[in-house]
Amino acid sequence: MESQVIQQLFMQHYAKMLRVARTILYDEQESQDVVSDIFASLLHGHTVLMPETAENYLLRSVRNRCLKQLHHTSVPIAASGYTEATDDSEVEDERLADIDEFVASHLSEQEQRIFRLRFSDGLSYEEIAAAECISRVAVWKHLSHALNLIKNHFNK
Repeated sequence: MESQVIQQLFMQHYAKMLRVARTILYDEQESQDVVSDIFASLLHGHTVLMPETAENYLLRSVRNRCLKQLHHTSVPIAASGYTEATDDSEVEDERLADIDEFVASHLSEQEQRIFRLRFSDGLSYEEIAAAECISRVAVWKHLSHALNLIKNHFNK
């Protein structure tokens, strides 16, 4: 694709694409990286965009890349803060017991199952989605909701 066309698309759609990325990732730098990567791939790739479908293509690209980013990084990073090894195993056991108690009392049954499948059994999003007969995005939403509740409760 010609750099002039890409520059015009950038000027026209960057702000909206960045908003979508921020809504999904909740991180300014990661959002900027995702949007920049999309334009870089357009610049170096062979994709041809039709003017009437360019905006939809770009916004879907942002959504897909953000979901891929979340799948590979966010949940494992967020969960690692709750299961870090400590020198004092009693403190760790107490912390895990507190999390288990919170999960049992504040999450729906489906969220509890998904949470345990992911963090106790170590299943992937795809495996959880198949076991629960839901989409991978639904798995991500349930885990995201559960982790946000846990973070807000324990990081007062």
